[in-house]
Amino acid sequence: MQQNHSVERTYHQPVMVEECLDGLNIRRDGIYVDATFGGGGHSRAILEQLGSEGRLYAFDRDADARCNAIDDARFCLIGENFRHLKRFLRLYGVHRIDGLLADLGVSSHQLDEGARGFSTRMDGPLDLRMDRREGTTAADLVNAAEESELERILRLYGELPNSRQMARAIVERRAESGKREAGSEVLGAESGERTGIWTTGDLKEAVEHLLPRGRENKTLAMLFQALRIEVNGELDALREMLEQAVEIMNPGGRLCVMSYHSLEDRLVKNFFRAGNFEGKVEKDFYGVPQVSLKVVTRHPITAGEEELMRNNRARSAKLRVAEKVEIGN
Repeated sequence: MQQNHSVERTYHQPVMVEECLDGLNIRRDGIYVDATFGGGGHSRAILEQLGSEGRLYAFDRDADARCNAIDDARFCLIGENFRHLKRFLRLYGVHRIDGLLADLGVSSHQLDEGARGFSTRMDGPLDLRMDRREGTTAADLVNAAEESELERILRLYGELPNSRQMARAIVERRAESGKREAGSEVLGAESGERTGIWTTGDLKEAVEHLLPRGRENKTLAMLFQALRIEVNGELDALREMLEQAVEIMNPGGRLCVMSYHSLEDRLVKNFFRAGNFEGKVEKDFYGVPQVSLKVVTRHPITAGEEELMRNNRARSAKLRVAEKVEIGN
């Protein structure tokens, strides 16, 4: 069972591998899930901790990740959204698991691949879909949504203080006429005149006058984040996955989630502490908290200086760990 460790370094450098392994507290004969396979770095590390009876199931809806599939009898890659966790595990006869890891960050491959639209540095189609088989693109969104809807998305998911001005700038820009290359596969354009915002460059030009000096890249990242979250339904998918993971987790099993922005981290923190996304602990008649998770990490774990020197993209990562318990224990 040879492991190819060069794959994840070129596709995506995994973040806080040792911390994730410690958090999972892996049993050699356990059943585990890597909910965000990507380059497979975390999966390979988990497999090294498993014995011959252990099993690892990985999820990734991005077709590009399938080229990283691991040739190991103990491993299975499921090319679906992790929001369908329970359904697809059942298809493989899995009803209970001993741990789940989710690294919610966008992979380095996605950020460095201009044709996907995730990068603020390279011009390309404004797509932003994790799964290009389905759903609307970010271009579809910015060209069709009402100004008030765009403002809501940018405010809630990008936490942009000037979301109203940005939404207006996008609406004004998309109304401008511009020539588009006939039959362009990149732009999805037809011959003749085309109006709207179809590339990452179009979007950046629409809002460039609103970017605070010295914070241009940060503000663009927040803008792209907002559109990406909306296009992929990321927060709803996270909620569904967390609820399902706890439902099928064996007592003593660990849930490890690494987030990269405050919206995700807040959901994870509240769910780990209270079992719901509002963060309000429910109690029984006698005042006993009715929670099925015990928080293992009181404060989120962050990458050390040595790792940050190797991988600056780990800087915003926050890892939280919780353990499944019987309610009332």
